[in-house]
Amino acid sequence: MDKAIADLVQAAGVTGAGGAGFPTHIKLAARSEVVIANGAECEPLSHVDQELMIHHAPEVVAGLQAVMRATGAERGVLGVKKKYTAAIAALRQAMHSGGDASLSLFELGNFYPAGDEHVLVYDVLGRAVPEGGIPLNVGVVVQNIETLFNIHAALAGQPVTHKHITVIGEVRQPVTVRVPVGVSLREVLALAGGAVTPDPVVLNGGAMMGHVAASLDEPVTKRTKLLLVLPYDHQLSVKARQSRSGIELQAISACDQCYMCTDYCPRHAQGHAIQPHKLILLLASGIPLTDAQMAGALLCCECRTCNYACPVHLAPGDIAIAVKHDLLKAGLKNPYHRHTEVDPYRDFRRVPMYRLINRLGLNRYDVPAPLIENHPGGTGVTAEFQRVRLAFSQHLGVAALPVVQTGDRVQAGDVIGEIPPAAMGARVHASLSGVVRDVTPDFIVIEAN
Repeated sequence: MDKAIADLVQAAGVTGAGGAGFPTHIKLAARSEVVIANGAECEPLSHVDQELMIHHAPEVVAGLQAVMRATGAERGVLGVKKKYTAAIAALRQAMHSGGDASLSLFELGNFYPAGDEHVLVYDVLGRAVPEGGIPLNVGVVVQNIETLFNIHAALAGQPVTHKHITVIGEVRQPVTVRVPVGVSLREVLALAGGAVTPDPVVLNGGAMMGHVAASLDEPVTKRTKLLLVLPYDHQLSVKARQSRSGIELQAISACDQCYMCTDYCPRHAQGHAIQPHKLILLLASGIPLTDAQMAGALLCCECRTCNYACPVHLAPGDIAIAVKHDLLKAGLKNPYHRHTEVDPYRDFRRVPMYRLINRLGLNRYDVPAPLIENHPGGTGVTAEFQRVRLAFSQHLGVAALPVVQTGDRVQAGDVIGEIPPAAMGARVHASLSGVVRDVTPDFIVIEAN
């Protein structure tokens, strides 16, 4: 194990590049047998990881090797969808040129959610992660492709100051861009030529695991991965704007307990004690949301596959997520930690990506979104970013503490937010050279020179 790698990654502020944004240095401080590079990129229409594997395969492979050295792993596996032929070719070339026999590539099916860590570990290694557990419980560390790219940069002393984002949907030119962390969503959309529909709805994170952006002035964070722009009256836009009470009332009124949401749940297929249909039944019975019978919701991975499965278009996934968050706020602990057997019919209940995209009404947006890292001339838009608003909490854990004051001059890459003592968190770095204009407990604003 090489502790210096974890220290460099911590100094660079590397976190998971999507999802909850888990501080990466904590993963690297563990010991593992196998490291899996998660190249499944299962959120529909996302292209970030594909583009990075194609254009930056050597950096991705080097990042994987660094994680192996840090955790003492003997094997490294690149889990990539078989259909990503260009990415696979680039990765194989990078692996071959390095001559590392401990690396291999595993071709995944085109299913949703192939990138869920529990699903990925079982598909690649045949190891079932226990209920409420993490891959490390079975000797595995999983890292996202963009995170591996950032780990490689961290070893060269380069902190996380930029983010790769796919912009797709009702935009003039679908594209994957690299922008400073802290710029507004509005500026990112401009790099795709802007929205081409009146009253656009932007799903920050995508169709399945994203949320409606409350404002285009929201800043990009280290977790921003996909901006899906949809018409105001698109079925996903309408559903995403529904209130919690409306979702629950509709479910209570129409759910016939057909069990299909539970049947298709990827965590239930792993043998875990989560049953979305039962959550709706308990909700209809009037049982308090914090009752122990609801505890199965704590096992929800928030993929919303159950929404796809529902034959009457209810949203059991949204209900499970809401109940899960209620339980967490109430301080209730997950009682399920069993080592389970995978359902023998698991492989017959996968959701093909093309069917999911069709069911979501996204076929017309299933197009390439090429990577453009130097914006001037790339999309016809010259990007000269003048202002960033950087959140001190862009990750799972405790928010960073400001180490600069209003009026200070900073250079891109300078530390502006430090991890509190003995806390789980991540550093925040200036993504723009300029002057600190405002510092609050939540954000810091920097304007260019």
